[in-house]
Amino acid sequence: MPDPPPRSVPPAAPRLEVTGLSVAFGGLTALDGVDLAVRDAETVALIGPNGAGKTTVFNAVCGLVRPTAGDVRIDGRAAPASTTGLLARGVARTLQGLGLFDGMTVWENVLLPATSRSGRQARDGAEAAARAVLDRLDLLATASRPVDALPYPERKRVALARALVTGPRLLLLDEPAGGLGREDIAALADVVRDVAAGGCSVLLVEHHVDFVMDVADRVVVLDFGRVVASGTPDEVRADPAVESAYLGLVAA
Repeated sequence: MPDPPPRSVPPAAPRLEVTGLSVAFGGLTALDGVDLAVRDAETVALIGPNGAGKTTVFNAVCGLVRPTAGDVRIDGRAAPASTTGLLARGVARTLQGLGLFDGMTVWENVLLPATSRSGRQARDGAEAAARAVLDRLDLLATASRPVDALPYPERKRVALARALVTGPRLLLLDEPAGGLGREDIAALADVVRDVAAGGCSVLLVEHHVDFVMDVADRVVVLDFGRVVASGTPDEVRADPAVESAYLGLVAA
């Protein structure tokens, strides 16, 4: 008998898949049928003018706002609606407002998310993870300092370290380059590329277009809660709809 034909292997589900996502606040439509996907080890940037709905997408993914329509799926399953559930599914997020505990040291801030399990072995693993991520982000020298005593760029790195310490498979970065100078942005770009190269998927919201075009594999552009363009950085940069939305900001 002839050999049976090889069985086709279905493609893996995207790490994050948002389908037909709509969110309304009273009479205001913040998102209107947004579709986007982030594949394994891919960096996708979500850009658009102020009020376009970028942070609302993040909040819907994290369960902080309830969609009026659409689905959010992580690795092919419905996204959990709690921070604990998201951490268990390998999702971490940074915040525009940093979300640090000012009365604690850098070490304590970074260690805290990694200590969700009890026991000596778990504690040792959490400390090793915290030490590794502090070293990776050049923060070991300031580990014992109160986080509120650091300059803003270092506080931003602490917030990123808090997100990375759990070893996420999906990292949501909310304006990670905001308030940073040229050298700090270049260092951040290296970190984002390194994170993706290690297998973590990244979705970032950012206004700094040069940074976006440097690190993103694909770019999704929102305007008035709708996707107006999606593609590679070069494709998006050349799209007239993007230039119109940004009033020429992304023109070459």
